[in-house]
Amino acid sequence: MKKHKKYLSRITLLVLLLLLVTGCSKSSNSPTKGNEIDNNSVVIAISTEPTTLDPCISWGHGTTPLIQSTLVEYNQDMIFSNDLATDYSISDDGLTWTFTIRNDVTFTDGEPLTASDVAFTFNTAKKGQSSLDLTFMDKAEATSDDTIVFTLNRPTSTFLNTIATTGIVPEHTYNENYGTAPIGSGPYTFVQWNKGEQLMLKANKDYYGTVPSIENVTIVFMTEDAAFAATKAGQVDVALTSATLATADIAGYYLKTVTSLDNRGFTLPVTPDEGKITESGFPYGNNVTCNLEIRQALAYGIDREQIAKVALNGFADPAYSENDGMPWNNPEVIIATDKIYAKKLLTDNGWIDTDNDGIVDKDGLKAEFTCIYPAGDSFRQAVALAASAEAKELGINIIVEGTSWDDISKRMFSDAVLMGWGSSNPYTSYSLYHTDTMLKDDYYNPEGYSNQTVDSYLDVAMKSLTPEEAYENWKKAQWDGTTGTSMKGDCPWVWLVNMHHLYYVREGLDIGNQQLHAHGASMPLLQNLKDWSWEN
Repeated sequence: MKKHKKYLSRITLLVLLLLLVTGCSKSSNSPTKGNEIDNNSVVIAISTEPTTLDPCISWGHGTTPLIQSTLVEYNQDMIFSNDLATDYSISDDGLTWTFTIRNDVTFTDGEPLTASDVAFTFNTAKKGQSSLDLTFMDKAEATSDDTIVFTLNRPTSTFLNTIATTGIVPEHTYNENYGTAPIGSGPYTFVQWNKGEQLMLKANKDYYGTVPSIENVTIVFMTEDAAFAATKAGQVDVALTSATLATADIAGYYLKTVTSLDNRGFTLPVTPDEGKITESGFPYGNNVTCNLEIRQALAYGIDREQIAKVALNGFADPAYSENDGMPWNNPEVIIATDKIYAKKLLTDNGWIDTDNDGIVDKDGLKAEFTCIYPAGDSFRQAVALAASAEAKELGINIIVEGTSWDDISKRMFSDAVLMGWGSSNPYTSYSLYHTDTMLKDDYYNPEGYSNQTVDSYLDVAMKSLTPEEAYENWKKAQWDGTTGTSMKGDCPWVWLVNMHHLYYVREGLDIGNQQLHAHGASMPLLQNLKDWSWEN
């Protein structure tokens, strides 16, 4: 056995917001009264409302569930540390994972949390086929009150990543209504959820860890424009904002900029259009983007710094992979902008502007294709238009078009898509690039990418029994010096920017050291909520 030690409401009137959030009296639940600060409370405005608070369905997946505890958690450096678990081991074949857990933890109804609750949580999530991928797990069973054994059907190195964001539910009270009024054992307890408006939490006084210093939390669900107005009115303490709004100075607030691997880039079909269709009946392939020199010319010729500066007011960083900043990212994937080299790639491969219209062509085919993005997403639109302008300098014409996600799901196999990812789980790389995932209906590999050498690295990474071995193979899948998924290699993606997550924060409030944020700017903000504090 290998031993591993601990190592949103659409509240359109500010008057209504005042009534909902701050109240008209001096209630202890009132987070703020105008600009007066209540050091026991905080009001947070974010744009994304959860659909459920049930971890067996989707709550907390990829972040921290807040209301529930997890077996392990990520620390500030994205290294695993124990939460409920005190120790764990993995069998030599990688198929049996055994955890021991604390014996001093209770749910907020006073009942003890045991290994039986852990087994119930994972078996329920697997049975429900939730957003939590447990296809590799056969079963979870409690062998004693403090020991849980997971049996896998194949070695899966990313199982620990899954465990780190799966909250444990109480078997004795779990039912179909759990997701609307949950009981847990985490740092916060559920108080009230007015769907479309706000979620209220309270610090868990019986929490086995450090009890949060902020007792009352109100999470208000608002559009970024409404949150901006509420911030100017002094009615929230923290508000998610956008690159277009974040240039404003608001009295009593400071702008918190958090780096992320919440990336945006082009997916580019890598096969020619031969009139074939996917299993779901959608055409795939593109006669322009199937050419490696087109994809790499864009990768080298687009100035990412310029896109961040012009389109996003500087609130972004260049992106070079789906893993930027993570321990399993290969630093060799970084490339420098080189427009001269990009143009040489095109001319060396026969792409010449024969009719002097500014667009290169080859054998009568113009270097022109459509890139689609979800209409209404101003961030993606700005990035796509800026990248299109950069591409035009190379002689490549990218036609930018906003459309619905339903339309994107049908056209993403034959058109480029301004897509976004960013995950704290390296399994994302497997999903994006493995041959088994190509041309499916889940947005992961619509470009139809397949490389047997890359597959072998991804397979070894998934079967690895130590993080070090897994990380080495995740890196090789990106670039091994000869081939890989990176823009130096097969370049099925042209990565562009990692967006900054931006928040207006009331002066005097410390929201702690934020981890590198994953995709989505709402829930990642809250993953260290238990560490927030007001200055005395």
